[in-house]
Amino acid sequence: MTRRRLLALLAAAPLAAAGWFGWARRRNPYYGGPPSDHFDGLRFFHPEQPPDKSPLAAFQALQLTEKAPWPESWPSPFADKPPARVTGSRLRVTAVGHATHLIQAAGLNILTDPVWSERCSPVSFAGPKRVCAPGVAFDDLPKIDVILLSHNHYDHLDVATLSRLVARDDPRIVTALGNDVIVRANDRRARVEAYDWGDRVILGDGVTAALTVACHWSARGVTDRRKALWTAFAIDAGSAGRLYFAGDSGLFSGAHFRHAAELHGPFRLAILPIGAYEPRWFMKDQHLNPAEAVEAFGLLRAEQAIGCHWGVFRLTAEGIDAPVIALQAALREKSIPPERFRALRPGEVWEA
Repeated sequence: MTRRRLLALLAAAPLAAAGWFGWARRRNPYYGGPPSDHFDGLRFFHPEQPPDKSPLAAFQALQLTEKAPWPESWPSPFADKPPARVTGSRLRVTAVGHATHLIQAAGLNILTDPVWSERCSPVSFAGPKRVCAPGVAFDDLPKIDVILLSHNHYDHLDVATLSRLVARDDPRIVTALGNDVIVRANDRRARVEAYDWGDRVILGDGVTAALTVACHWSARGVTDRRKALWTAFAIDAGSAGRLYFAGDSGLFSGAHFRHAAELHGPFRLAILPIGAYEPRWFMKDQHLNPAEAVEAFGLLRAEQAIGCHWGVFRLTAEGIDAPVIALQAALREKSIPPERFRALRPGEVWEA
């Protein structure tokens, strides 16, 4: 393989991870449970999900599609130094960047999909590089009690950051089936727990997190496509309210958002991805675009929403601020006040 081809593959790793080349390996290194309505004995699936696209389609979408320009650096005007704890009915959420959020409620500090590394890639010399520093400096983080990991793509599961947090705070790490093996293989000290869709986990006194269905996929290499589960989380923080964290997901019929609202709502806040969605013919099966995020917001019946997964790592073809512009247009079309669905820059805080 030439260096040019290797770099092209690595650049697509968080989204494509070349998982199609592994169909012949009839072994799952992460999970060996019985078949279910979303596990066929080898790979996880969602009933609405279409067949996986080919390597050629992935290369065309992620490498050959004309891309809007991105700046080399796009620093956020915001930075946050969070308090040690938030108690009572208060809810405080800091956008750290991409899918990383610090959720402070009911005396707990919870991180979603923490990434403080410069690249989201299997290697340090190639792959998507951040254009904006984390909105909270690592040393300014309060003690972290719980980490929620939605899936194993490199822009969500960053083993270097996890090891830093394990060494500093020894947090519980709650994730979906199979991802515990990945985390533990990198750091045996990690207190990682893996659960299935529908499971509910006690995080602290009066605080729970339920794993809910998402329409996405997983892979970290060339032979492990869909061999670990992906998930969204519905968090019940008692008097602070209920939150929904989507991780990554396509819309499809919207049934998974509707069911999450029925089973775990009403939600005070939904954290929804709005970026990494072009070209649409390829990305629609795995990522919401802003208009679909607004539709998901309605299906979840959430009071307010945070838009994430944009403006930090260049993953797809749209411009760096295109998600915000499209979100504003979608909100106007639905006559939704813009303050109800905010696309936060790193370091911005949502609190109530």
